[in-house]
Amino acid sequence: MELMRASLDHCVKCTICETYCPVSNATQLFPGPKYVGPQAERFRIGDISPDSSLDYCSGCGICTQVCPQGVKIAEINTQARALLKQTKGVRLRDKVIARPTVAGRLGTPVAPVANWVLRNRPIRRVIERTFGIHRSAPLPRFAGRTFQRWAKKHSAPAATRSVVYFHGCGANYYEPRLGQMAVEVLEHNGFEVIVPKQDCCGLPLQSNGLFDAARGYVRRLVAALAPYARRGLPIVSTSTSCGLMLKREAREILDVHDDDLQVVSEHMYDICEFLVMLHDEGELKTDLGSLPLTVPYHAPCQQKGHGIGSPALDLFGLIPELKVVEQFAECCGIAGTYGIKEEKYGIAMDVGKPLFRGIKAAVPDVAACDSETCRWHIEHATGVRTVHPVELLHRAYALDLRAGAHSG
Repeated sequence: MELMRASLDHCVKCTICETYCPVSNATQLFPGPKYVGPQAERFRIGDISPDSSLDYCSGCGICTQVCPQGVKIAEINTQARALLKQTKGVRLRDKVIARPTVAGRLGTPVAPVANWVLRNRPIRRVIERTFGIHRSAPLPRFAGRTFQRWAKKHSAPAATRSVVYFHGCGANYYEPRLGQMAVEVLEHNGFEVIVPKQDCCGLPLQSNGLFDAARGYVRRLVAALAPYARRGLPIVSTSTSCGLMLKREAREILDVHDDDLQVVSEHMYDICEFLVMLHDEGELKTDLGSLPLTVPYHAPCQQKGHGIGSPALDLFGLIPELKVVEQFAECCGIAGTYGIKEEKYGIAMDVGKPLFRGIKAAVPDVAACDSETCRWHIEHATGVRTVHPVELLHRAYALDLRAGAHSG
């Protein structure tokens, strides 16, 4: 944490972060990352955090990415927001939505009822008034089954090399089909896919200022993954935000420094990053069929935080007839749990307007984005089905057809 705070001395007040900040450009409630970050940080002494406006920072990380001086603005703001919440208290709503595994375990066995309740307009209005989750916010559907359950029953083909899959809460409880497709794409490329028992990475807790609880989740997760990393196995994730949490945010923001996290961090890859690396080494299968689709693609903020370019675009370039319309809007607005909150939903929708317009203008067959919460938000705002890039790769490999032919 001291390293984060020390970086503020490099701020030259160029205001580039202010120019790029999607939230301060959408609302006057947030004065901008420079003001609540490097500027205000100098006045934060001990346990005092003087400016409550920083709670409107979405934590998208764009300010850090564009800073020419290397100031860790988003990280400073995240730590200051946690201090603010410690001082003023954390709402019950934030404590609940920051624990997706708890919601997943409760909702999965009663998925039809839970999904009906969460889409019933009168009930959603009551939830908004009493709990503070906006009535129109895009809440995901419980799948009614978990990816872990599928993985335990899955018969893997013989392989000579192994990879570990970190699926995250989204794929486990809401998008198990994505987890299955990720496994099948990796298996098609000659890997045994190991799926350890795993829990939340702690990112929602971190984002809501609950640092101590987040550290506990991080340490439990990396303890489960570290034995594989010590064997030299790569760990891949279909959630860009969860992968980034283990790559660097747990160290830089939560100040977690232990051997398990260090070795996991060194072996963590976004799945598109990993597949492009295979391609660069001549080891990715390119038996990809044509997909005559128009697909607008949005690279989410957390994916940009990996500093890996746009590997999904590289993969799309291998698929014949796929027309990809790259979107240059900075942010969709949702920022994990930020945009589902009653007081921030309107801001999230305003932040995402340039992206939503661009996606609709493309007249797409389907849209693509690496982040689960961004996909749900984009689909909610545009009405366009939005998928992970792995799904398009899976379709181009015709893995559903191959599985059907094999079973026949």
